Amino acid sequence: MSDDKAKNGNGSAKQEKGEEQAQFNVLAQFIKDLSFESPNTPESLRGPGEDPNLQVDVTVGADKVEDDIYEVVINFEADATNKAGAIYKMEMVYGGLFRLANMPEHIRHPVLFVNCPTLLFPFLRRIIADLTREGGFPPLMLDPIDFAGLYQQNLDKANADKKSKADS
Repeated sequence: MSDDKAKNGNGSAKQEKGEEQAQFNVLAQFIKDLSFESPNTPESLRGPGEDPNLQVDVTVGADKVEDDIYEVVINFEADATNKAGAIYKMEMVYGGLFRLANMPEHIRHPVLFVNCPTLLFPFLRRIIADLTREGGFPPLMLDPIDFAGLYQQNLDKANADKKSKADS
Protein backbone atom coordinates (compact mmCIF):
# COMPACT_ATOMS: atom_id res chain seq x y z
CA MET A 1 0.00 0.00 0.00
CA SER A 2 1.37 3.45 -0.83
CA ASP A 3 2.09 6.04 1.88
CA ASP A 4 -0.54 8.49 0.61
CA LYS A 5 -3.44 6.07 1.27
CA ALA A 6 -4.35 4.17 4.40
CA LYS A 7 -7.06 1.63 5.14
CA ASN A 8 -9.65 2.47 7.78
CA GLY A 9 -11.47 -0.08 9.94
CA ASN A 10 -14.18 -0.92 7.36
CA GLY A 11 -11.72 -1.59 4.55
CA SER A 12 -12.32 1.57 2.48
CA ALA A 13 -9.31 3.56 1.37
CA LYS A 14 -8.85 7.16 2.49
CA GLN A 15 -7.56 9.90 0.26
CA GLU A 16 -4.62 12.13 1.18
CA LYS A 17 -6.79 14.81 2.80
CA GLY A 18 -8.48 12.28 5.09
CA GLU A 19 -11.67 12.10 3.03
CA GLU A 20 -13.04 8.70 2.11
CA GLN A 21 -13.06 7.72 -1.55
CA ALA A 22 -16.31 7.66 -3.44
CA GLN A 23 -18.18 4.37 -3.19
CA PHE A 24 -20.79 2.89 -5.51
CA ASN A 25 -22.94 -0.12 -4.54
CA VAL A 26 -25.94 -1.85 -6.09
CA LEU A 27 -28.32 -2.60 -3.21
CA ALA A 28 -31.36 -4.03 -5.04
CA GLN A 29 -33.07 -4.41 -8.41
CA PHE A 30 -36.82 -4.70 -8.91
CA ILE A 31 -39.84 -4.45 -11.18
CA LYS A 32 -41.79 -1.46 -9.94
CA ASP A 33 -44.60 -1.60 -12.51
CA LEU A 34 -45.40 -3.95 -15.38
CA SER A 35 -48.23 -4.10 -17.90
CA PHE A 36 -48.68 -6.16 -21.05
CA GLU A 37 -51.86 -5.84 -23.10
CA SER A 38 -52.78 -7.66 -26.28
CA PRO A 39 -56.38 -6.56 -26.90
CA ASN A 40 -56.78 -8.12 -30.36
CA THR A 41 -55.71 -11.68 -29.59
CA PRO A 42 -56.10 -14.26 -31.02
CA GLU A 43 -56.28 -12.38 -34.36
CA SER A 44 -53.01 -10.53 -33.68
CA LEU A 45 -51.19 -13.85 -33.18
CA ARG A 46 -51.70 -14.83 -36.82
CA GLY A 47 -48.90 -12.54 -37.97
CA PRO A 48 -47.80 -8.93 -37.97
CA GLY A 49 -50.48 -7.90 -40.51
CA GLU A 50 -50.21 -4.95 -42.86
CA ASP A 51 -47.88 -2.06 -42.01
CA PRO A 52 -46.56 -3.34 -38.67
CA ASN A 53 -45.09 -0.59 -36.52
CA LEU A 54 -43.21 -0.67 -33.22
CA GLN A 55 -42.72 2.49 -31.18
CA VAL A 56 -40.34 2.27 -28.21
CA ASP A 57 -39.76 4.97 -25.59
CA VAL A 58 -37.16 4.83 -22.82
CA THR A 59 -36.58 7.43 -20.11
CA VAL A 60 -34.51 7.39 -16.93
CA GLY A 61 -35.40 8.89 -13.55
CA ALA A 62 -33.55 9.13 -10.25
CA ASP A 63 -34.69 10.10 -6.75
CA LYS A 64 -32.88 10.36 -3.46
CA VAL A 65 -34.30 7.88 -0.93
CA GLU A 66 -31.94 8.42 2.02
CA ASP A 67 -28.62 10.16 2.64
CA ASP A 68 -26.51 8.16 0.18
CA ILE A 69 -29.25 5.91 -1.26
CA TYR A 70 -30.85 6.62 -4.64
CA GLU A 71 -33.62 4.91 -6.60
CA VAL A 72 -32.96 4.84 -10.35
CA VAL A 73 -35.72 3.70 -12.70
CA ILE A 74 -35.89 2.97 -16.40
CA ASN A 75 -39.34 3.75 -17.79
CA PHE A 76 -39.95 1.58 -20.84
CA GLU A 77 -42.94 1.67 -23.20
CA ALA A 78 -43.53 -0.29 -26.41
CA ASP A 79 -46.54 -0.01 -28.73
CA ALA A 80 -46.80 -2.55 -31.53
CA THR A 81 -49.54 -1.76 -34.06
CA ASN A 82 -50.61 -2.58 -37.60
CA LYS A 83 -53.36 -1.41 -39.94
CA ALA A 84 -55.93 -3.46 -37.99
CA GLY A 85 -54.99 -1.81 -34.66
CA ALA A 86 -53.01 -2.74 -31.58
CA ILE A 87 -50.83 -5.84 -31.57
CA TYR A 88 -49.57 -5.29 -28.04
CA LYS A 89 -48.76 -2.51 -25.60
CA MET A 90 -46.18 -2.92 -22.90
CA GLU A 91 -45.15 -0.66 -20.06
CA MET A 92 -42.48 -1.41 -17.51
CA VAL A 93 -40.73 0.51 -14.78
CA TYR A 94 -37.58 -1.33 -13.77
CA GLY A 95 -35.56 0.07 -10.92
CA GLY A 96 -32.63 -0.30 -8.64
CA LEU A 97 -31.41 1.04 -5.34
CA PHE A 98 -27.87 2.36 -5.38
CA ARG A 99 -25.58 3.64 -2.66
CA LEU A 100 -23.37 6.52 -3.75
CA ALA A 101 -21.26 7.51 -0.77
CA ASN A 102 -18.74 10.36 -0.69
CA MET A 103 -19.46 11.19 -4.31
CA PRO A 104 -19.27 14.83 -5.46
CA GLU A 105 -22.39 16.20 -7.17
CA HIS A 106 -20.65 16.70 -10.53
CA ILE A 107 -19.89 12.95 -10.56
CA ARG A 108 -23.08 11.75 -8.85
CA HIS A 109 -25.48 13.04 -11.50
CA PRO A 110 -23.88 11.25 -14.49
CA VAL A 111 -23.44 8.07 -12.39
CA LEU A 112 -27.18 8.09 -11.62
CA PHE A 113 -28.25 8.73 -15.22
CA VAL A 114 -25.56 6.77 -17.13
CA ASN A 115 -23.87 4.10 -15.01
CA CYS A 116 -26.90 2.97 -13.00
CA PRO A 117 -29.27 2.46 -15.97
CA THR A 118 -26.44 0.80 -17.89
CA LEU A 119 -26.21 -1.78 -15.11
CA LEU A 120 -30.01 -2.25 -14.98
CA PHE A 121 -30.63 -2.47 -18.72
CA PRO A 122 -29.60 -6.10 -19.40
CA PHE A 123 -32.12 -7.29 -16.81
CA LEU A 124 -34.91 -5.13 -18.24
CA ARG A 125 -34.02 -6.37 -21.72
CA ARG A 126 -34.34 -10.02 -20.67
CA ILE A 127 -37.70 -9.44 -18.99
CA ILE A 128 -39.03 -7.63 -22.08
CA ALA A 129 -37.92 -10.48 -24.36
CA ASP A 130 -39.46 -13.11 -22.07
CA LEU A 131 -42.71 -11.18 -21.67
CA THR A 132 -43.31 -10.70 -25.40
CA ARG A 133 -42.46 -14.36 -26.05
CA GLU A 134 -44.84 -15.50 -23.29
CA GLY A 135 -47.47 -13.20 -24.79
CA GLY A 136 -47.34 -15.31 -27.95
CA PHE A 137 -45.17 -13.01 -30.06
CA PRO A 138 -41.56 -13.13 -31.21
CA PRO A 139 -39.31 -11.92 -28.39
CA LEU A 140 -38.63 -8.19 -28.51
CA MET A 141 -34.83 -8.04 -28.45
CA LEU A 142 -33.87 -4.48 -27.63
CA ASP A 143 -30.67 -3.06 -29.01
CA PRO A 144 -28.23 -1.73 -26.41
CA ILE A 145 -29.00 1.83 -25.34
CA ASP A 146 -26.32 4.51 -25.21
CA PHE A 147 -27.26 6.02 -21.84
CA ALA A 148 -24.27 8.40 -22.03
CA GLY A 149 -25.56 9.75 -25.36
CA LEU A 150 -29.10 9.99 -23.96
CA TYR A 151 -27.76 11.86 -20.91
CA GLN A 152 -25.81 14.30 -23.09
CA GLN A 153 -28.83 14.82 -25.35
CA ASN A 154 -30.98 15.68 -22.31
CA LEU A 155 -28.30 18.06 -20.97
CA ASP A 156 -28.08 19.80 -24.35
CA LYS A 157 -31.87 20.14 -24.47
CA ALA A 158 -32.00 21.54 -20.93
CA ASN A 159 -29.24 24.05 -21.75
CA ALA A 160 -31.03 25.10 -24.95
CA ASP A 161 -34.28 25.55 -22.98
CA LYS A 162 -32.47 27.73 -20.40
CA LYS A 163 -30.90 29.79 -23.16
CA SER A 164 -34.21 30.36 -24.95
CA LYS A 165 -35.86 31.40 -21.66
CA ALA A 166 -32.99 33.79 -20.96
CA ASP A 167 -33.29 35.29 -24.45
CA SER A 168 -37.03 35.88 -24.00
